[in-house]
Amino acid sequence: MLTFSTPIAEVPRIGPIHAKRFKNLKINTLGELIFYFPKYYQDYSNIRKIADVKINEEICVKGKVIDIEEEKSWKKKMTITKAVIQDETAAVQIVWFNQPYIAKNLKKGDEIIAVGKMVISKNYLYMSSTSFEKVNEGEGLHLGKVSAVYGETRGVTSRWIRYILSSTINQITSRLPETLPDEIIKKHDLLPLREAVHQIHFPSSLEMAEKAQMRFCFENIFMITLFSAKKKIENEQETAPAIPINEVAVKRFLDNLPFDMTKDQEKSGWQVLKDMTKSYPMNRLLQGDVGSGKTVVSVMAAINTIKNKSQVLMAPTEILAKQHFKTFFELLKEYNINIGLLTGKEDKYYSKKLKSDTIEISRAKMMEKTENGEIDILIGTHALIAPGTKKSKGARILFNNLGLVVVDEQHRFGVKQRASLCKKQKDKIPHLLSMTATPIPRSLALTIWGDLDLSTILEMPKGRKTIITEIVTELERQKTYNFIRKEIEKGRQIFVICPRIEANEKENLAAEMKNVKDEYERLSERIFPDLKIEMLHGKMTPKEKEKIMKDFKLKKFNILVSTSVIEVGIDIPNASVIMIEGADRFGLAQLHQFRGRVGRGEHQSYCFLFTDSNSKKTGQRLQAMKKYDSGFKLSEMDLKIRGPGDFFGVKQWGIPDFAMNALKDAKKIEEIKETADEIIEDDPSLKKYPNLKKRLEVFAEKIHLE
Repeated sequence: MLTFSTPIAEVPRIGPIHAKRFKNLKINTLGELIFYFPKYYQDYSNIRKIADVKINEEICVKGKVIDIEEEKSWKKKMTITKAVIQDETAAVQIVWFNQPYIAKNLKKGDEIIAVGKMVISKNYLYMSSTSFEKVNEGEGLHLGKVSAVYGETRGVTSRWIRYILSSTINQITSRLPETLPDEIIKKHDLLPLREAVHQIHFPSSLEMAEKAQMRFCFENIFMITLFSAKKKIENEQETAPAIPINEVAVKRFLDNLPFDMTKDQEKSGWQVLKDMTKSYPMNRLLQGDVGSGKTVVSVMAAINTIKNKSQVLMAPTEILAKQHFKTFFELLKEYNINIGLLTGKEDKYYSKKLKSDTIEISRAKMMEKTENGEIDILIGTHALIAPGTKKSKGARILFNNLGLVVVDEQHRFGVKQRASLCKKQKDKIPHLLSMTATPIPRSLALTIWGDLDLSTILEMPKGRKTIITEIVTELERQKTYNFIRKEIEKGRQIFVICPRIEANEKENLAAEMKNVKDEYERLSERIFPDLKIEMLHGKMTPKEKEKIMKDFKLKKFNILVSTSVIEVGIDIPNASVIMIEGADRFGLAQLHQFRGRVGRGEHQSYCFLFTDSNSKKTGQRLQAMKKYDSGFKLSEMDLKIRGPGDFFGVKQWGIPDFAMNALKDAKKIEEIKETADEIIEDDPSLKKYPNLKKRLEVFAEKIHLE
């Protein structure tokens, strides 16, 4: 008996050879084939009377073969098959070129449906056929109806997929349990699951194909929002150390800052502090543009945590770890606070006793100080802190009394991970503050990040100059080089970013290194032979990368040619120009991150986007970069232009394209989220809905949203 888990090779008519081909489409079981949805549909349902067809018109006709012959054109070395078909109104000749098997397949008296175009050549009128199908028992499988078109691979065509599904779909769908509650199906006017599966592959009309898509579109978004809502409720059932607001300490910190916080920074800071007074873990995402001042908000939360005798862990990316250490060191050196830095290559320690200086200490000593509570703030990369990872070498970092975890750039730091860091009170989960410089579009914030409370910093610190952005064509290249030379003469420095390479990780690193080397040689030998130029790429060791960045900051060279390594966190106030080659290969969010590498000092800064693409989509995206300097606006634009598949690995979830596109529609998502919230509030454990619970577990495993 066929089931969802039947290996694809064991499905009738497939076998081992076709099974290998199906693997190219990531189809290994019959269930995966059933849920391999069409990309689009071709409407062949309008069968025309032969007497009504017009020249140069794409048509679908049905008739009986009254004559068929094959001839060879020796001049063009081509086989030409000609058949005359007739319906009750007229007859027409159909011609196939270089398809000799057709004459063997068709015979007089066969009834066929044919799709093609009416053409006239040398006063000779005929139908040039793209495909045909014999009519068996009054109805065709592929033509004469709305026909599904799938993503294909060599040896697996849409026609073949339809053929396999036609003989298996009914067996499977008859045993398919409905996953959505009846009240939801009625409320949102959705097709029941069995009908939706059938209609998505073999629709009775285009309208029914759309209804089937709507069902699965709703279901995918509903599962994401339900998962997030369930996680939020589960989080509220956990216990956390309630950390009261020490207003005196917070006020002292704010008064001692060398700058005024923006209203958004203050608002976000107080939202964080208020969350931490609760007895369940804070789960807040702080989003703000590059340079908007998110780190200061985290320092504000850290001060309050430490004054309540709790510890703080900050787990940023490797590039940002040192920068955060420096920021914390600068802002907190007047306080009696001990700060540790733990990275892959160095471990540093700061204490008030050291008279405002830092020392290097061993990893073992750092871990000991953390465990006995001497370290107030530990800044360590996510890979080193997380137990059991290669980089952590299996070592467990334990905190004496961990109250707050701060993570950067969408690292998911789950409840279990946070609990594993606590030496005692393992039932108390530390509060979590996530920070991102990649603004999340509203529709994705409602779904994928629906379990997080959101704080947003829109306002930029005073005095920051807008970065002038220009799109540069090949004709304007030399003019741009001349401008760069003038900037260097003024004492400024330049970033050059090489194009992104789409390949697997190993090939990617090698190709990007070649790209960087080629650009480095071109600039240093032909364009700026008199200037000092260095390069940076992913194949360099951390020590090599660090030396280059240190030298760049110390102004030892003029131009840095790099891969996207510099996307986040590099702070070079003297850099005034960033030149991005192959700008069309990057998303808007990433381009905006690159642009944020300049404009960090007092000088007017510039971003030059080089492209040789004539694509309309590319033009739209790059014009948006020129028009908007807000990461939030660009994030929404990126979602509209590129779709959500490119955001944060969403593409890997296997969600159908039509459901992906629906992730752009914030209004629709709000309706679905409301429904998910109602279900979870009424029945948090989903006891009333066992099929929905099972479906959610499978879905959560597939998208691994921890």
